[in-house]
Parts: sequence; C-alpha cells; structure tokens
Amino acid sequence: MTTSTTDTTMADASVPSVDISSSNSDRLPTTVEKPTPYTYDLAYLTATDPNPLPSTSALLSQSYTARNTSLQSVARDGAQTLLNTLLTTCSITSTPDGLLMTLPPPVTQLPRWKPLPKPKAPTKWELFARKKGIGKYAGNLHGGAALEDRKKNLVYDEETGEWVKKWGYKGRNKAAENEWLVELDDDKAARESEGKNVRTEGRRERVERMRRQDRRQRNNERRNKKSKVG
Repeated sequence: MTTSTTDTTMADASVPSVDISSSNSDRLPTTVEKPTPYTYDLAYLTATDPNPLPSTSALLSQSYTARNTSLQSVARDGAQTLLNTLLTTCSITSTPDGLLMTLPPPVTQLPRWKPLPKPKAPTKWELFARKKGIGKYAGNLHGGAALEDRKKNLVYDEETGEWVKKWGYKGRNKAAENEWLVELDDDKAARESEGKNVRTEGRRERVERMRRQDRRQRNNERRNKKSKVG
C-alpha cells in the first residue's frame, strides 16, 4: 500500500485531523509499529507498506463501518509514519511564507507519460550548412576546408578589435566610402579641381570593377558555348 501527499510547505508540524480539544487518551499514537518496516521515497512523498491487508473474505465478513474503520487505520498508519520520517530526516527552514521542507532526491525511477520524441529530419539548409561548415557546423570534419577558405577572407580591424571581411557585405574595402573626412593627395586634389568627387570615387571604382568582371564572365560563357558547338 502506498500513501502519498502533495504539500511540501508545512505551517504546522502536528498530525492533521487531530482533535486538540479531546483528552490525551483519545488521541491516536504518533508511533507506528509494523512487522515489516515501510519503504520511503520522500522526494515523491510516498510510503510503501509491504505488510498485507486483511483478506477479502475477512473484510466482507465485517460490517460496513468496521470494514471502513480497518482500512482507514491502515491508511492512517501510512500517513503517520511518512510524516514522522519527513520531520526527522528532512531539513526545515523558516521563510516569510512559512516553514519550508527540503526533500531529498528521488529514488524511484518513474516511467515517462509520453514516449521520447523522435529526432527531426534535417532541413535542406541544415544539410547544406553541415556540408559547407556554416553556422553551428563550422569547423566540423566535413566543413573544415570551407572554414579555412572563409578565414582567408577575414582581416583584423584594430579600431573595433574584431575580424571583419575583406570584401563583400560589410567588407573592409567599403570602410573608406563612409568616412566623413577624406585625405587629399596631389592626384585627388587635381581631380577635385576638375569637378570630380573623390569622396564617392572608391564606390564608383568598385562598381566599375564589378561590371568589368560581369562582362568578362559573360564573354567567357559565350566562348565556351561556341567551342562546345564547334
């Protein structure tokens, strides 16, 4: 038989349902003696009684009141011995909300209510990231080469103390395009006198290089197609 309770904060250490107005002789004893001792799992507030209950024939031979009294006595003994064990083995501290009892770690391994969730299949992006070594897969066995390639495109920025890209989005090559102060040498001063804006010259040159690269790529693709046809 297993007796369980659910409240771990004890404002009163006395046994519940005890009539304090009655005489001492009417009170039930606080000590419980059984042929076989109880086993406890205080983390779950349970006390297991290994002693057998009265047989079914013996219970049915009793009156309804006597049968209930017998079963209530067994349940009461289990609750009493659980309270005794809690009060003698667990630490109790005083808090603004009352007395707080600290329970020990659980002993019984309870089964899960639901089965373990099945692992989700990786998405296409996760498969690609694992292959290329991107994000959380950076530096793994399959993406190690890709990680080294990405490191080659980084340069240390002494002003920010971080590694930044040399080219591309937020690259170091674009840093001078947003400077509010531009140093003018003789060549830039001459171009300024001709009406050219040297502040935007870096962006203009970068865009022109990108266009030239696109033209070269298209020319190469056309030559490759012609060679395959011929």
